[in-house]
Amino acid sequence: MTNITRFSRFFSSKSAAITKIHRNIYPQHYLTKVIQPDGSSFTIRFNDPRMIIKLPLDMNSISDEERKRRLEARKPKQKVKIIEELDDSFDRTKYLKYFKK
Repeated sequence: MTNITRFSRFFSSKSAAITKIHRNIYPQHYLTKVIQPDGSSFTIRFNDPRMIIKLPLDMNSISDEERKRRLEARKPKQKVKIIEELDDSFDRTKYLKYFKK
């Protein structure tokens, strides 16, 4: 009588988070911290070398006052206008002695 043992793995969402990656060739992954809108964070493996990924805030879940403040912060700032003053008092004959012919 032969005894056959089978090795099998059962995958679930619970075990996938706490076990190793079951692959023969490991892709390059970087530890990345994900920050949720409420301020909580967790660490994931990400294929791009990033330190932090910040998830966007749901604009429908905040107050009208906070929504207006955040929308104002998104708008582009006013550009400073630079007015150039042309100085026409330049005398080029003053510098002719420094040039060689």
